[in-house]
Amino acid sequence: MDKRERFFRCPNGSFFLFGPRGTGKSTWLRLAWPEAVWVDLLDPGAQRTYQARPERLRELIAGRRNVREVIVDEVQKVPALLDVVHQLTETDRNLRFVLTGSSARKLRRGGSNLLAGRLVEASMHPFMAAELGDAFSLRRALEIGLVPLIWNAQDPAATLRAYASLYLREEVQAEALVRDVGAFARFLEAISFSHGGLLNLAEVARECQVGRKTVEGYLGILEDLLLSFRVPVFARRAKRHLVAHDKFYFFDTGVYRSVRPAGPLDRPEEIEGMALEGLVAQHLRAWVAYRAAGAQLYYWRTKSGSEVDFVIYGPDVFVAVEVKRAASVHGKDLRALRAFRDDYPEAQVCLIYAGKERLAIDGIPCIPFEDFLMGLHPDRAALM
Repeated sequence: MDKRERFFRCPNGSFFLFGPRGTGKSTWLRLAWPEAVWVDLLDPGAQRTYQARPERLRELIAGRRNVREVIVDEVQKVPALLDVVHQLTETDRNLRFVLTGSSARKLRRGGSNLLAGRLVEASMHPFMAAELGDAFSLRRALEIGLVPLIWNAQDPAATLRAYASLYLREEVQAEALVRDVGAFARFLEAISFSHGGLLNLAEVARECQVGRKTVEGYLGILEDLLLSFRVPVFARRAKRHLVAHDKFYFFDTGVYRSVRPAGPLDRPEEIEGMALEGLVAQHLRAWVAYRAAGAQLYYWRTKSGSEVDFVIYGPDVFVAVEVKRAASVHGKDLRALRAFRDDYPEAQVCLIYAGKERLAIDGIPCIPFEDFLMGLHPDRAALM
């Protein structure tokens, strides 16, 4: 069990804890509440028992004296347990429930509406660089990603190769989410070319030879399984004509690398560039999620082609971040940030790049990748 301290801080009271498989939800909870009543629905026997008699949870709790915390792991396996949890939270205010899940699909589609909002939602993400400290390696992170299950594995490369097939087998195929698993596998490969780019479902549909509506459904599955996320365009007080499409990212750069096919016509620097951008995206997404103050992650792109990779906007933060794979910075690399700063003089702007030195060009900080990632901590309001 990895006892590394995580930045995640649990909400007060009962809550849902969502996150893809292997991100450390169960590990964190077992360390935080070793005496809690634990229901592991990944165990086939437990799953069958609670599917047949969800009310057994009430009996289990009644048989434990002075119980205060109850953890139901992978609750989406038995959505009927939510009704029991609802009743128990109404009748015993001293009980604290933590319901973990690696998919919200069954829960939201089962009519439960996540207990009608009675439990808040929290999320666990892959490791952040600052959580790993001296153990962090940018090169390793780009190769295998930062999913704890994979990072800590004896054979990370083999574990990463199995990761996508695990979801295909256990979540997509076992739950009969799609009729044609082969078409879904082709979709995964096709949409990997959209990682870090504008999401165009019509192009993805042509690539994997299925209908656009089918691709929309597949994308919904991918998002419900928490394997991907979208970043919308920042359009507040817009002074220019902006694009309308979201950008698409896999939740972890290692997972992106594992599903992205590579051949003799693919340029390694293009794949590497998207991997770097994805690594920054997942860090910023985790940083936003773990902070007490609310904020959202966006990008900015005009129809004339000026683009800033990320914009973080919230009550106490407004920062634009441009990502460059190059080891040197030239004036033209800062054009989009200058344009954004002209439109939003209230914003901080910075560029992160593959060099080794911190620079300031035209008042814009240029920060090495590792310095930037290691400096991201949810207790710090500043990103630079």
